Amino acid sequence: MTSAIAGKMSRPGQWFQPAEADPEARIRLLLFPHAGSGAIIYRDWPDVLPRDIGAQALTLPGRQERRDESAYTAWEPLVEGLYEAVLGTIDHRPYAFFGHCLGAQLAYELAVRLEHDGVPGPLMVGMSGWAPKGFFVPAEKHIKMPEEELVAWMKRLGSFPSEIYDNPEMLGMVIPALRADLAVAAQRVDSGAFVPCPLASYGGHNDGLQEEPDAFESWVPRSPQYLGHREYPGGHFFIDVHVEAITQDFCAQLYRLAESARG
Repeated sequence: MTSAIAGKMSRPGQWFQPAEADPEARIRLLLFPHAGSGAIIYRDWPDVLPRDIGAQALTLPGRQERRDESAYTAWEPLVEGLYEAVLGTIDHRPYAFFGHCLGAQLAYELAVRLEHDGVPGPLMVGMSGWAPKGFFVPAEKHIKMPEEELVAWMKRLGSFPSEIYDNPEMLGMVIPALRADLAVAAQRVDSGAFVPCPLASYGGHNDGLQEEPDAFESWVPRSPQYLGHREYPGGHFFIDVHVEAITQDFCAQLYRLAESARG
């Protein structure tokens, strides 16, 4: 089965794929990908999510079908553009966020800003492969790594399918997007902001970007209801091989929160 997320975008400038959530979906789920990638990393999710959860995955400018658009290289302009895109995407239905790595950083920032502006926020957020303390923060030297070193780093993390590395044309598209996203992440300043909704975190046992063993504990004081941390075998891209387990856990908690909100 080819999911809507795996299909091509309908037009340039489209932030979320598909452009509209299934009208029959009771809950919407906005998915935020890791640095250098786009909606394609969540291509398997619609096939394992319950039918009443409508998934839409983010693709930033400068990659996939948006590769002819200029990629953001600064944190604040990206967040502002994405914030407007989220406001234009959500509707009356309850919704949730799930993000991996840079996607988790963006989901966190968006949840905070929505609450600050008085906009009804997500029922919950899922933070995968990142926590506000104890994780790798890119610096100028990482952004400007020679291509050979950058590709070797990508391979160690397992961030892209193996066929990417043998295809100069595909590498030529991925590397500029990755450098742009590293530049964005390097500019993020941690304000210690409180997340105004329940939060669950997910990680890999051998994540090469996790620098402190207790990194995910840094979420505890930042949410009114920290729903705990789940770890899975694998490195930074554990989500590629544990889709069913992660979605089952996330959806079980999401359903419980949705019922509480309705009650």
